[in-house]
Amino acid sequence: MAGESVAGPAASTADGSGATARRKSDWPDVNKLAVSDIVEALAAGLNDFRAAPRYGLFFGGIYALGGILITVLLLFYDLPFLVYPLAMGFVLIAPFIATGLYDVSRKLLRGEPLTWGGVFSSVIGASGRDMGWMALVTAFTLIIWMDIAALLFFGFFGGQGIATPDLSELLREIVSTPAGLLFLAIGNTVGAIIALFVFSFTAISFPMLYDRDIDFVTAMVTSVRTVTGNFRPMLLWGLIIAGLMVISMLSGFIAFFVVLPVLGHATFHLYRRAVAPAAVTSG
Repeated sequence: MAGESVAGPAASTADGSGATARRKSDWPDVNKLAVSDIVEALAAGLNDFRAAPRYGLFFGGIYALGGILITVLLLFYDLPFLVYPLAMGFVLIAPFIATGLYDVSRKLLRGEPLTWGGVFSSVIGASGRDMGWMALVTAFTLIIWMDIAALLFFGFFGGQGIATPDLSELLREIVSTPAGLLFLAIGNTVGAIIALFVFSFTAISFPMLYDRDIDFVTAMVTSVRTVTGNFRPMLLWGLIIAGLMVISMLSGFIAFFVVLPVLGHATFHLYRRAVAPAAVTSG
């Protein structure tokens, strides 16, 4: 049941940490979502970007320029076969980059003034909590994905693929040969499975970790419960994210200047719709 809470063994400890352990081990209530919630969250995200565009462009720019820099470095070091998997895997770290956008959205909701110092101090404060552990889990998943992509490439093309002199020739070989097409099919299938797995535990966990004093396991479990309990609307949300990310990458990462902030703001609003407000405990 969505609103059911689970108390861990630490809840019965006799020392002063018992209250904290009990608070962190109770799963937050997850609300039912509809397709309209996805649409309204996107609209709210767009409104936040319009209300504070300089912050959105800044964080979107960090993500876009980071993607461009990594791509250039891979080409410079003659590793064109890693450009596509890294571009796809780069999406995994987007929720962490968007932490500053969650702060902007929360301040806009509360009517609080926006300043660069306030936003940066909030981001630094959040990274000192379990947000860092969540980022580590996501980064580890990215490393696993890159290893799998490299193994698949070596399995299909071997050393000949590594020796391919430029990206255009490599792309031609991938899309015009039976081995290349099979590589694309298997690689994209494996990538989609990993993406769905990652999406399930990161869909709302990052804004939740920013907004509440909880541990990253609680945030991950709540995210999974949100996805499984609202599969159709959350699947639509995942497809929207995937589609916008692909369009942004096809633009040479330039579209991320706008796409990332809109999605970041929208994710914060979707989290607020998906998870019930934290219970207020009496002293």
